[in-house]
Amino acid sequence: MKEFVTVAVTVAAAILATGGPVAAWGAAIPGPTVVQSTLPPAGMSFKDCADCPEMVVVPAGSFTMGSPESEEYRDIEEGPRHRVTIPRDFAVGMYEVTREEYARFVSETNRPDPDTCYAIAYPDGRRVETAGQNWRNPGFAQGERDPVACVSWDDAQAYAQWLSTETGKSYRLLSEAEWEYATRAGTSTARYGSDDPVQQCGYISGGEINYTDAYPGDTDVNQSCRDSYSYSSPVGSFPPNPFGLYDMLGNMSEWTGDCWNESYDGAPGDGGAWTVENCEQRVFRGGSWTNGPRSLRAAYRDWRAPEYLTARLGFRIARTN
Repeated sequence: MKEFVTVAVTVAAAILATGGPVAAWGAAIPGPTVVQSTLPPAGMSFKDCADCPEMVVVPAGSFTMGSPESEEYRDIEEGPRHRVTIPRDFAVGMYEVTREEYARFVSETNRPDPDTCYAIAYPDGRRVETAGQNWRNPGFAQGERDPVACVSWDDAQAYAQWLSTETGKSYRLLSEAEWEYATRAGTSTARYGSDDPVQQCGYISGGEINYTDAYPGDTDVNQSCRDSYSYSSPVGSFPPNPFGLYDMLGNMSEWTGDCWNESYDGAPGDGGAWTVENCEQRVFRGGSWTNGPRSLRAAYRDWRAPEYLTARLGFRIARTN
């Protein structure tokens, strides 16, 4: 019995000394590498520098991704529904990246401005590739606190890499699963607010009556209410979702890190970006200031080429550690 106790004490001492398990005769077995999170507790907000985007820590958890067949406006690409588990807390931009934040990136990296963008054409709301328009001039007036538009997936990736270098933290785009999880914020309805079209203008900057005042030919929008903006709105103009995130639906559609897949067959269940199949096209989510209720749903998804530029598409960022 005394010999057993001595061995047990020796094993315990080895575990404490090495931080991992040990072999039969006390030889240390390397344990798994544990990356300690540098994020604040879930629900807290923070900034990594004075001019950095404000972030909100979203808690780990599970949810059902995709839309049920009974959901109004459902597309076949939104299924099959499947369970996704987000294994650890992650930080999400409280707002979409603003013109002011993006301008700092362009200034410090000397990134050239594109010379064309798909603008929204008067009077019918068509997307028309327009020379001389870019994120500085998307075809309508914006302030510094409006979300940046006319930025490609490549631009969004470059911004995240630059911010990582600036802060020493690992910034990136949200995965498609993270985006939907963060948007739903514990809800299971089509939208995190009301599905009543009359009430949607109270929490979504989307296509509605004010939009059709500017683009009277585009009638595929919400004709039941006004949201006070004909174009994009300054970030934070509408109430946040239950996770404290603004404009997860509306204002700008948002690039994600995923390649396009026509269904969720074989999709990862751990919340990671799905980077197989058609990587010549990248996923964006969320709907924009030009869209009606069909696109302004948590499950809605669409795709474009990484170099695509349009006045209704921007991005927000994420951070895991």
